[in-house]
Amino acid sequence: MAESDTYIPPKVWTWIKPNGGKFASTNRPIAGPTHEKVLPVGRHPLQLYSLGTPNGVKVTIMLEELLALGHSGAEYDAWLIKIGEGDQFGSGFVEINPNSKIPALLDRSGPAPIRVFESGSILVYLAEKFGAFLSKDDLALRTETLNWLFWQMGSAPYLGGGFGHFYAYAPTKIEYAIDRFAMEVKRELDVLDRRLADNEYLAGGVYTIADIAVFPWYGGLAKGWSYGAGEFLSVQDYKHVQRWADTLLARPAVKRGRMVNRVNGNPSEQLRERHEASDFDTRTQDKIG
Repeated sequence: MAESDTYIPPKVWTWIKPNGGKFASTNRPIAGPTHEKVLPVGRHPLQLYSLGTPNGVKVTIMLEELLALGHSGAEYDAWLIKIGEGDQFGSGFVEINPNSKIPALLDRSGPAPIRVFESGSILVYLAEKFGAFLSKDDLALRTETLNWLFWQMGSAPYLGGGFGHFYAYAPTKIEYAIDRFAMEVKRELDVLDRRLADNEYLAGGVYTIADIAVFPWYGGLAKGWSYGAGEFLSVQDYKHVQRWADTLLARPAVKRGRMVNRVNGNPSEQLRERHEASDFDTRTQDKIG
């Protein structure tokens, strides 16, 4: 009988430190900093502390889209947070995000810095600050945009922490866990595919923060970038999601945003830190792995 069939939860749970697979060193049942570390600060109004994971990519795509629209106030410094080395538990990072998760944003454009954490909150903050990608006047469009934004925020744990963890990272392959989360992820892909069958973008005919939020997760999955699970999940069957993902991939700001704080894949598509727009052209060795 498999171990998963015989496990009986103890009366009181205790933390077994070695347990947890690839990311065991970054997981713990308590909050707060583990060490003192002051975060670097660049010269731009917006300071982003992040990594090129789906949640981090949401924000860098948003910032690049704002700059493409001509919003010079959206200039930013993107500092690399190496979560595998515990940078997110440094005292400076925890001051911005007490939850110790990337991304974290500090807006220094006003009289007092404003911290913004949680990727969905950052997207809404930037959209409202610059008046872009989230309608102010059309209540129906604004609500539909937020519907899909919050859908993504609620669904991502099934894709990342659920399916991704048990399929790709867990120290033991558990059939029940993989099947359970694979079923949910395919249901979510079907939700998206049905929506995009009759709509160019998630909120309708307009590109919004909903697309920016969902694309790094489900667009990445559709294009086979996530967990090596494209064939396993038959992502090619979701034709409308594929069309939508290709549409977003054609946007220059999306291409740039996907590069920022990226530390894996093709080196030509990595920009470990971004401090100037020209960094995309120069990609100096101190910024590329």
